[in-house]
Amino acid sequence: MKRILMTVLSALLIACSLPLSSAAADKQLFKDVPPTKHFAQAVNELAERTIIGGYPDGTFKPSRSITRGQAAAIIAKMIKLDMDSVKNPHFKDVSTANGYYKAIAAMAEKGIIGGYGDGRYGPNDPIKRGQMASILVKAFDLPRDGDISNPFKDVAPNTSHAANIMIIYKLGITTGTTPSTFSPNAAITRGQAAKMIKATEDARPSNVVTLEPSDFGWELIQSITDNEMNSGLFKAVLIKGKEGYTKDKVQLIPLKEGIGAIVFHGSASKTADLEHDKNYVHVKKEDGELKLTLEETEDVLPTIARLSMFGGPGQLDDVPGDVRNVSLSAMDGKLMNDSMAFKVCDNYFICIEIDKPGEYIAAVRFADGKEVRYGIDAKAAGDKIYYTMRTLREQPTFSYGENDKYTIGKYSISPENYEQIADVTREPGTNMFHFTGKKAGKFEITYEHPIHLDRYCEGPNDTGECFMPVYTGIFIHVTQIGSIINVWGSAAAEPDH
Repeated sequence: MKRILMTVLSALLIACSLPLSSAAADKQLFKDVPPTKHFAQAVNELAERTIIGGYPDGTFKPSRSITRGQAAAIIAKMIKLDMDSVKNPHFKDVSTANGYYKAIAAMAEKGIIGGYGDGRYGPNDPIKRGQMASILVKAFDLPRDGDISNPFKDVAPNTSHAANIMIIYKLGITTGTTPSTFSPNAAITRGQAAKMIKATEDARPSNVVTLEPSDFGWELIQSITDNEMNSGLFKAVLIKGKEGYTKDKVQLIPLKEGIGAIVFHGSASKTADLEHDKNYVHVKKEDGELKLTLEETEDVLPTIARLSMFGGPGQLDDVPGDVRNVSLSAMDGKLMNDSMAFKVCDNYFICIEIDKPGEYIAAVRFADGKEVRYGIDAKAAGDKIYYTMRTLREQPTFSYGENDKYTIGKYSISPENYEQIADVTREPGTNMFHFTGKKAGKFEITYEHPIHLDRYCEGPNDTGECFMPVYTGIFIHVTQIGSIINVWGSAAAEPDH
């Protein structure tokens, strides 16, 4: 995407949807649709735009159910679908001679409607409220932002049409049949349908940015990464296309002012290599409305390195508040900054900012003169706005031993090349082992005589499942960043019920 994408929407009918004058709203075009009816204004406007029509006797019959074929014809006309050259969807009950064939085919080709599992479309079936919700969301490309508390006890999450019902409810397009029911399987009348369709046209936000694969020179958008730099500035929704019909697309919905970032991941075909497109997301208020623009970038932003105060698994060795100084050096020892800005983060970490890729050594000095070193590995990636950051507390030696009351006998170590990973010694006459790391790797010590520990039970008063753990040896892990090595271990155990 070699440009800045401005807030340009492929608006369906917003531009041509002009409000009725009060005089037009008071018209009575159909003798059974008086101005007092809640759907009268929608019926009159759609009729004046020749989107809908009445019957030869001058009535509209607003209480009559609208069929799936009629709904397809109205909406296809309203969103100006091309119905001259359509692809046959091959529904069993929709022949090319059917009066709704072109509208149904055009809607199916765009992925707006689908048929039943048995291959029928049901053009003469009354359309239901849940079905209409899904059709409206797809036809008008409403923002897939249905994050709202569900008040309807008859709309279970993750069921058919549930997500789309919540979208139109959030936008105020329609309410429930009662405060706690939506009645997704209830049929819609012609008057209700006119009001819902017009309300959808009016409610569609004009500041949603929709992107397709062609905006990036791709055929597919595989995924998006929108959580690296966002803070609630925008919402991004990936909508996967229907193969053979519609393309993938991403909706970007501005929420508040600020600068964020997003990474799009896509490819030229299913078998092509995955590509990435990084962008800043700018959200600004213009004329009282939030506008969203994208700016392509290759930047990798300064990234936080978190230095843990834990000396071992679950063991808090240091107090972050006692840190007095942090220095940063290259891995070869060259001093880069003798007084790094730092802060305590998440209570148990010292955080510093790294602004270039590479391997570093951070030295943390405490009030009592103690110094702890950390390895830092910052790597740039084409698919990330921040560096991929790995940190490692220096701990070149580690000791572990069982109580000497147990007899473990001799021991064996596997794999055979463990000596390349660490030196291993055992204190004579004890179960204590000492390890000095050499390079990254892992190995296992196996006792000749496993240790059977005391029985314990899960739950109060021994009401849960009971175990008699067996310690068979020691797992040792050596990790490394440059010259910084960390050695830690744990008991190799297995439960014995």
